[in-house]
Amino acid sequence: MEVIYKILLHSVMITGFVFVMMLVIEYINVQSKGLWQKNLTKNKWSQYLIAGLLGAIPGCLGAFTMVAMFSHRLVSFGALVTTMIATSGDEAFVMFAMFPKKAILLTIIILVVGILAGYITDKLYQPTKALNKISSHKFPLHNEPECKCFEKDKIWFNLFHPTFHRLTIGVIILVLIAGVSTGMLAGDLEIWMKASVLLAFLFSLFIVITVPNHFVKKHIWAHIVKKHLPRIFLWVFGTLLLMHFLMNYINIEAWLSTNMFVVLLVAVLIGVIPESGPHLIFVTLFAQGSIPFSILLASSISQDGHGMLPMLAESRRTFLAVKIVNIIYAFIVGLSTFLLGF
Repeated sequence: MEVIYKILLHSVMITGFVFVMMLVIEYINVQSKGLWQKNLTKNKWSQYLIAGLLGAIPGCLGAFTMVAMFSHRLVSFGALVTTMIATSGDEAFVMFAMFPKKAILLTIIILVVGILAGYITDKLYQPTKALNKISSHKFPLHNEPECKCFEKDKIWFNLFHPTFHRLTIGVIILVLIAGVSTGMLAGDLEIWMKASVLLAFLFSLFIVITVPNHFVKKHIWAHIVKKHLPRIFLWVFGTLLLMHFLMNYINIEAWLSTNMFVVLLVAVLIGVIPESGPHLIFVTLFAQGSIPFSILLASSISQDGHGMLPMLAESRRTFLAVKIVNIIYAFIVGLSTFLLGF
């Protein structure tokens, strides 16, 4: 029971960090409505750069935005490939929580790989049949009124007369702050990391207190709390629990050390699944030192979280075309770095 309790606390900490980061990014996304479209030009390299930066944003918002742009034929097929290589979905939050320095390095690498891959793809391959299937109807983005984040006359009212959703979310964040402050959560983190986590929690609390009810209900509660948090927590807890039993009761490390090529192949192929969770297995294995960086890199390149789900509804041909192209790049980069000893 003690082991399960520790895994539970670890899962709560990771999920809590994911929650506040998603909240902050959702806040920035709404505040900067239309920014990506306004800065997009016809220059292909600008497309690749913007596409890569959108993909590098933790979570799936950047990927969803790029799918919307592609469905309008505003960007090339290669730019879409760039975004899906550069994105790690919700797992990016988890990686920054578990191994921030390596996560930064990984993000930079897949950003560069994505930009180069987008250029090469546009030069060598155009899935004509798939592109002809793309419809031209409008793919909706956020169209809500601008969020006024700091209205002095409403802050005290929000504090002393909170709605159910605002109160619940605020209590969750306060519990996380108390857990980190007392050492119950993230007790083994370095001081600077703990301070960073606390600052992120405090900023998220500021957002919850100051934003209007619409933002709290539609963006934080409906989008993050109800849609993402349960799945993230269950995947984190389930994966950590599975890895514990595998490492303690099955000599999986010995098998991994002698079958790394198979693990690399599985890590690449599993990226076909339009879901963030499976990638978490390789994130956890890397955090525990059971697989090398090259396999995590290959997995990160091939998978794109939920980023391609809108495209699956828009065009299955394009969905498969992007997945196949990304798998090829993932295998080439993963195998090359693996043979080089990374």
